[in-house]
Amino acid sequence: MKRFRKAEISVALGLITAIVFSVVGFGTDCEKIRNNVVRLHILAESDCEADQRVKLLVRDALLESGSELFSGTADVSSAKKILEKEKEMLIDVAENVLEENGFDYDAEMYLEREYFDTKEYESFTMPAGEYLALKVVLGKGEGHNWWCVMFPPLCLPAASAETDIDAVLGKDCAKLIQSSPEYEMRFKIVEIYERIKNAIRN
Repeated sequence: MKRFRKAEISVALGLITAIVFSVVGFGTDCEKIRNNVVRLHILAESDCEADQRVKLLVRDALLESGSELFSGTADVSSAKKILEKEKEMLIDVAENVLEENGFDYDAEMYLEREYFDTKEYESFTMPAGEYLALKVVLGKGEGHNWWCVMFPPLCLPAASAETDIDAVLGKDCAKLIQSSPEYEMRFKIVEIYERIKNAIRN
């Protein structure tokens, strides 16, 4: 009986060790993804239908502009420099959309690090954690927000451009973000850890 219990304990410890190593390795890959991505975060003026609709029009215009700006860009450092250089142009893009659709409020932009929860899109999942983000505030920015990935361009309409995700993220990380039930529990564990870390930091 004692020998059987020892065997059970050994198996349990082996499973726990395997899970820990799996999650640690997964967490390392998640960190690589966060360090090589620029998110786009847009806050609407309000939750009224018109403000929410124009928020999406601004989104489409910025993603399209970003896709053109990042053509041939291979790393997040270069993408950051491009965004810093072209910030005023991107503000003009957003404000032109607002003006063309009859809105009299302005757009503000900030390139900063922000915390995001795990987000599953149609064909990929972004792990929770802190990312570099282009934050766009329309008017008072009191409405529901929208966010996606600006670099590498993974969201429509920017995703229609040819993008070598493997070259930006590496094959393992590119594979990791593809939506798969295999990763769901580990994404949740990483999110809990990142939420606690973010709460302590703030």
